[in-house]
Amino acid sequence: MFALTETEKKILRIVQKNIPHTKTPYADIATACETSEEEVINLLRKLKENHCIRRFGAMIRHQKTDWVHNAMVAWVVDLKDIEAAGKQAAAFDNVSHVYYRPSPQEDWPYTFYTMVHGRTPAECKSVIFELEAIPFLKEHVVLPSVKELKKISMTYF
Repeated sequence: MFALTETEKKILRIVQKNIPHTKTPYADIATACETSEEEVINLLRKLKENHCIRRFGAMIRHQKTDWVHNAMVAWVVDLKDIEAAGKQAAAFDNVSHVYYRPSPQEDWPYTFYTMVHGRTPAECKSVIFELEAIPFLKEHVVLPSVKELKKISMTYF
């Protein structure tokens, strides 16, 4: 890990929210942070190369694109199969999140979670049916989203 300068923190305060909607967003960020466009780009590149960020790109607001149905699906998966199940489930375009979360509750055997999205409830069900074809994913419970109460990106600086 490396320490961030105050200028780098200023840059990250901007890019962790919304980058400017202009033809020159990196230059605009640089101006706001009293630095160079090159420094902005180099910081983002350095963070990606050091695996601090996976990618830097656009985030689609799925509710505005008809992707309004989703469900968390909790699965029973053997610990030895978690990595393989994760790789296979993550390959689905309609799956945005894949988590392993061990449960301390004996009456809750689910430890593997997938977030499934669709334009209709039927599309979500279809994706879940396809996920069931993965050898490690059989027993599950579907937890449909009823109402989104909060969804924001984390703010670190």
